[in-house]
This record gives sequence, C-alpha cells and structure tokens, in this order.
Amino acid sequence: MHGKDFTRISEKGREMTMNTKNTNNRKKITDILLSVAAPVVIVVLWAFAASGGLVRTAILPAPKTVASTLWSLSESGKLWRDMSISILRVLRGFVCGAIGGTLIGSCMAFSKTVNRILGTMVSILRPIPMLAWIPILILWLGIGENSKTAVIFIGSFWPVLLNTIHGIQSTDPKLLEVARILEKKRSVLIWKVYLPSALPSIFTGLRLGISSAWTCVVGAEMIAATSGIGYMIHYARELAQPARVYAGVFCIGFVGILIDKGLLALQKRLLSWSYTE
Repeated sequence: MHGKDFTRISEKGREMTMNTKNTNNRKKITDILLSVAAPVVIVVLWAFAASGGLVRTAILPAPKTVASTLWSLSESGKLWRDMSISILRVLRGFVCGAIGGTLIGSCMAFSKTVNRILGTMVSILRPIPMLAWIPILILWLGIGENSKTAVIFIGSFWPVLLNTIHGIQSTDPKLLEVARILEKKRSVLIWKVYLPSALPSIFTGLRLGISSAWTCVVGAEMIAATSGIGYMIHYARELAQPARVYAGVFCIGFVGILIDKGLLALQKRLLSWSYTE
C-alpha cells in the first residue's frame, strides 16, 4: 500500500509539474502575441490609410514604399554606414555618461557633504532640455565629434546619476543594521550591502540612459553633422523624401529595442536574485 501511495504521489507531482510548464508556455505565447498585436494593427491601419488616399503620400507613404526604400538603402550600404557611425557615437557618449553618473551618484549618496555641494547644481542643470545644450556645446567644442559625444554624455548621465543615488539611498535599513551589529567595515558595507541593493536601480538608469543617448545623437546629427542616421533623416526631409525619413526612424526604433532588450537580458542574468516577472 505504501509503495502504491508513493507511486500515485509521484505521478501527481509529475502531472503538476507538466501542468505548470504548459501554463508557463501558454503565458509566453500569449505575451508574444500581445506584444506584436499593436504593431500589426498599426501597420494594417497605415496601409489602409495610404492606399485609400486618406493621407497624402508626401506625409505618410505606404508601408510597402518604406520597406522598399529600407531595402534599397540597405543594399547600397548607406544605411549600415550611417547606423554604424551613430552607434559608435552613442557608445562613446553612453559609456562616459554611465561611468560618470555611477561614480558621482555614488559619491553624492555616500557623502552628505558632496551631496550638499553638487545638489544645487544638479537641480539647476538637470531640467535643461538636451536640444538647448547642442548650440552651447558647439560653441565650446566645435562642430566635430567632441560636441556630439558631449551631448550624448549629458543625456545618458542624468538617468544613471539619479538612479544610482536612489538605489544606494533605498538600501534596506535592516541589512545595514545587521552589518553594523556584526561590526563590518565600511568597505564591506559598500561592496556587500549597498552595491548589491543598488544594482537593480542602476541597471534601470542604464536602460533609461541608452534610450536618452539615442534621442541625443539623432538631435545632434540633425543640427550639426554630415553623417549618421539623424543626418540621413534630416537630409531626406529637406529633399522631400518621406520614405527615407520613415525608414531612418524605424531603424532607430529597432536598434533601440535591441539594445534595451540586451541590457534587460544582462540584468536578468546578473541579477536573477532580484528579478521578478
């Protein structure tokens, strides 16, 4: 009897495991379908509006026209050249902004003196729109790559800075109390308590920062550049080529999604202990 009971319990356990897996698989499929539903509906409505003459093609070209333009730009290599130039600019500015935001944010979070010294400047400079920085930086650094890198640096700096401060200051007081009871050194507190607690918030800042960096590089390239995806969009607009404009915009969105998903996957892998669906 005991052997039969054990067998039945094992079979029920396997059945429950299979049901859980099936439920999770159905949930993943549903999530994928829901995530693509809105874009599909938008494209269908777009095609209907373009083919039905509801919107002038000079304003909204048909999806087929945009796709054809995107293909021709890709085949000619121009799209890849402009995208690679913009991506390199983003990476340069973003890496500098992420490092600066993390370091200065940590100093402001750990030191009340540093926070008092820099807090007012942060409050004054942070609300300034990025487009307002572009002419100032061109005056300071010229029209070359340095001004574009500086714009991207500023754009990615603020999200990382603010999220680093928030993450460190939001550390669970109970963890800090236990560490103090155990008489842990401050260096141990930083590396074993503060940093692990702040990492989820810092990663959020990085994802916001890379999004802001893309916005900044496109704006900078539209105003003061002769290459890059932003310049391509601006030049196509001046030549009244709306299909090229939309193709460039879609490329920016697609690359932005890939980078964001990459950072999210890295966050899940490195911080699996803190990640929740």
